[in-house]
Amino acid sequence: MIALKKARPIGVLAAASTLLSACAVSGTAGPGGLYARPIGNAPVTANPTPYSTALYCLADYARRYNLPSPRIAVGRISDYTGTISSDGGRQITQGASLMATSALAKSGARIVERYDTSVSELELRYANNRLIGDDSTNPEAPGDTEFRRIMAGQVPGSDFYIVGGITEVNYNIRSAGVDIAGGEVQDNGGSGIFTGRVYVMNVALDLRLVQTQTLEVVDVISYQKQIIGREISAGVFDFLNGNVFDVSAGTGGFEPVQLAVRALVERATLEMMANLYGAPGPQVCLDARNDPLGTVGPTGGYYPAYANTETNNGDTRADPGRWHDRRDHDVRRGRY
Repeated sequence: MIALKKARPIGVLAAASTLLSACAVSGTAGPGGLYARPIGNAPVTANPTPYSTALYCLADYARRYNLPSPRIAVGRISDYTGTISSDGGRQITQGASLMATSALAKSGARIVERYDTSVSELELRYANNRLIGDDSTNPEAPGDTEFRRIMAGQVPGSDFYIVGGITEVNYNIRSAGVDIAGGEVQDNGGSGIFTGRVYVMNVALDLRLVQTQTLEVVDVISYQKQIIGREISAGVFDFLNGNVFDVSAGTGGFEPVQLAVRALVERATLEMMANLYGAPGPQVCLDARNDPLGTVGPTGGYYPAYANTETNNGDTRADPGRWHDRRDHDVRRGRY
């Protein structure tokens, strides 16, 4: 009996060492040149919010009735909350300007770049010094290269631009929880615990639409969105025949904060563009005469390189299986 009791810990240690060795990373690269293959195979998907459908519905409405879109630029939409996470990074996304550009594209707006013009300014400076060449347009010398010419008025101006910022982050607006524990009175009796918690916070956004030539603020939007988090856990602790068992399980989730910021930006952009298009309201989406969208969808908008919008990849950009080497059979057949 004594030998058996001593053998049990040895068996447990042996099983643990076998498990750890199976999880260990080899110090020698494999035939493919990798020490370890990354886990996970989730495909790339679209990143919509509950307002994305209305945005590209609005674009369809504008195209249906030939409503012109002014040229719109996006300026800085900064994080003014100053919140810092525990690891030292910013708690709130610094990419709200990029989210606004995507939202404008979904709405069918004409967008001019003003947020990052570093490449254009560099090429303009090179072209001014005759350092950039383009293919010759002379039919008699198709292979020649000529320097790029700078033409007056070649850069279209913006009619409006959007600026603003994330202005509020309020933690723990309300929280609630419950802890329930129970057990037997004996020293070797079992016990159990149940825990449940709910947290609520919010973020807020303030945007303004400015007329570029006069700097007149023509539209102002202020929105907030609440975010919820939940946590549930349960555990059992017991002694059975001299053995200790501690079993616990739990689940939890927190609504993505950055996705909430994207929803705020899309709702604000939707209201501004609906005003510029003169759309009466969401009822425009009920018009069955609207044609399927060709260049606007859940992933944004694009300029077709060729006149093939009915057969190009525009309608499949939101398909999670497209171009994936394990989900798309066309890609698999072409693999070598």
